[in-house]
Amino acid sequence: MSHELQESLRACTPSDALGRLQDGNARFAKAWTAASGTGTPQQRMQKLNAIWDNNCQIDPHALSQGQKPFAALLSCADSRVDPSWMFACGSGELFQVRSAGNTAFDDGIASLEYAVAVLGVPLIVVMGHSGCGAVKAAIASDPLTPLLEKLVTPIRASLQSRDDLNQAIQENCRYATGQLTARSTVIKDAAASGKLKIRSAYFDIGSGVVSLI
Repeated sequence: MSHELQESLRACTPSDALGRLQDGNARFAKAWTAASGTGTPQQRMQKLNAIWDNNCQIDPHALSQGQKPFAALLSCADSRVDPSWMFACGSGELFQVRSAGNTAFDDGIASLEYAVAVLGVPLIVVMGHSGCGAVKAAIASDPLTPLLEKLVTPIRASLQSRDDLNQAIQENCRYATGQLTARSTVIKDAAASGKLKIRSAYFDIGSGVVSLI
């Protein structure tokens, strides 16, 4: 990759990856709250579009030739959980792995290994969210399909007997975070060397706020 391309791909790279995510989420949460229960769908979108004011976008020509995201996320597939919106990030900034229940599944860990070893991301955020359906299914005793049973197995491994839903969501997030270093030498070594930080987070859909766990 040429030096010029590297520079183009790093055009929006912040010096503090976690701080950039927190700043972007603060803008999103403010707009999300302002849009709640007001106006028409189009008017609500106008309020949300304010999060992009004075934002950064990598040159699409550079993106057609490579990527250099500043953070990776392991988050839920829930349609209400959109990391690019929640953190006000443009194309090429976030490497996203998504699955119901934000579990540390094999292909997801392998994808994060690629983000760390090849793309050099300095930060992984594992993020759960309020009202997670996969965690609800893990807590409940209703019959599930064989594939859904397999999906909720690691979630059940994280549960404590007295957990309510929010506690279970956060415990599941912590468990998935721990699994990244427990099951990946690449991720473990990068974290041990100080090249990589791994954080757990919780997204409250009602307020739009992402909190670190």
